[in-house]
Amino acid sequence: MAAASGSFDVETATRAYLDTLEGPAREQSDAYFEGGYWLIPLGTLVSVLIDWIFLRFRIAHAFRRLGERLSKRLWIVTWVTAALYTVVGFVMALPWSIYTGFFREKQYGLLDQSFGAWFAESLTGFAISLVMMPLVIVAIYALIRRAPKNWWLWATGVLGIFLMVAMVLGPVFISPLFNDYDEMEQGPLRDKIVDIAGKYDIPADHIYVFDQSKQHKRISANVSGLGPTIRISLNDNLLERTSEPEILAVMGHEMGHYKLRHIWVNFGVIMLLLALGLFITSRAAPWLISRYGGRWGVRDLADPASLPVLAICIAVFFFFATPVTNTLIRVNESQADAFGLEAAREPDGFAKVAMRLSEYRKIEPGALEEALFFDHPSGATRVRMAMQWKQDNVENPQVVVPEQGYLDAE
Repeated sequence: MAAASGSFDVETATRAYLDTLEGPAREQSDAYFEGGYWLIPLGTLVSVLIDWIFLRFRIAHAFRRLGERLSKRLWIVTWVTAALYTVVGFVMALPWSIYTGFFREKQYGLLDQSFGAWFAESLTGFAISLVMMPLVIVAIYALIRRAPKNWWLWATGVLGIFLMVAMVLGPVFISPLFNDYDEMEQGPLRDKIVDIAGKYDIPADHIYVFDQSKQHKRISANVSGLGPTIRISLNDNLLERTSEPEILAVMGHEMGHYKLRHIWVNFGVIMLLLALGLFITSRAAPWLISRYGGRWGVRDLADPASLPVLAICIAVFFFFATPVTNTLIRVNESQADAFGLEAAREPDGFAKVAMRLSEYRKIEPGALEEALFFDHPSGATRVRMAMQWKQDNVENPQVVVPEQGYLDAE
């Protein structure tokens, strides 16, 4: 990395980084990310279409009938219906999942797995869903039967409990099904990370590295878990592809999520959205069933065969809520960026990381485009924030002109 002196100007310093992504690399990054805009409505359409097939051809009705032949207990009938719905739904969605999760990622060079390895992980995720989803659905239908007027409120609480349990158990039991997690090796780099954490009273007894390079080359780190299982993890790509200032910048960002209690902030907002979505569903689903339930073989809302109706309502609600969820995450990420810059004090390391993320994230979107489709600040926004921090906090700051090709050099 080479440096050029002169009076420091935030826009000039920002431009010096942004201009290192150009030509085919920039075109591919923009094409990949912009193509993702269409995946949002198309994914919702696929989900709704599958649920419509369950209803139109009375498949959900047949699942419930099978459950009634197996048992007179309502919870068993619901469990059978939900389990079969989960299995058949997975199979029906498989072509879409294979295209979006495998072929499209391979097309843009963002996946290093073979199809067999990718599909094995998909089956693992499906197995987890097959355990959890029927339990959640059984609980929701029990509430619909016992509290037909305000079941949506009780269901929000039950889903919150399931979500909290998943957050606690995820790092210990679920994530290791996909990657190996090991303690970060002792050494100067870990010592610097621990020192940064110590300044903010952030527990750093356990810092984990996971082998995500077997899946792709994207750099990432995260804060996961809840209570006794909360931890900071970074993938091996971050260690192998980036410099020490970049690693410290990323770890400062992740510590920001912990210190700013974003896990709880996100949990609270998700609960509010779930409550609203379930409330709307509690009004829309009975109306749909009253009009079309006869041809679908659905008796009423308490009938487990109504499961695709609920799924359609929820899918449509969260489609329209996408800008809200994106904004929630983006605001939290921006706050963590600001914290990380102050904690690590590595503005150029932060800028380089922001540029590396352009492998799969459009670097310079329009303002409305970023507000609607970005769940993280864009690279341009992040680099500009870093350069503004540099101007405000570094004595005699210099404009850094990165060497061409530095994104692939490390």
